[in-house]
Amino acid sequence: MKMNYFLFGTNDMRRSIAFYDAFFEGSGTNKIYSEGRMTLWANGEFMFGIVEPFDGEDATNGNGTMLGLNVDSSEEVERLYKKALDLGGASEGEPGMRSGRYAAYVRDLDKNKICLYVM
Repeated sequence: MKMNYFLFGTNDMRRSIAFYDAFFEGSGTNKIYSEGRMTLWANGEFMFGIVEPFDGEDATNGNGTMLGLNVDSSEEVERLYKKALDLGGASEGEPGMRSGRYAAYVRDLDKNKICLYVM
């Protein structure tokens, strides 16, 4: 079994699309769908999306919820970490060694947590 997709909720679709379009630029992960309340990006390994909640309530970030993205190098961890901050995201842990892996942590514009790491 392997994961197919992961979704983060958003309260500002236009702003989130701009963040993730720029964040994924140059990574091989491309937008494949954007209509109504959902936008998806994919790279052949997985799909990632942002969605306005179906129930019409505000999207909230999950306490303890985190998306882990495996990247090719420590340089890519640093590049994406810096890019997320430049796009208005927040640091949750600067690039460095953690549990034997090079990793960094950021939050997107809706405060969803992302871990960038080298396997």
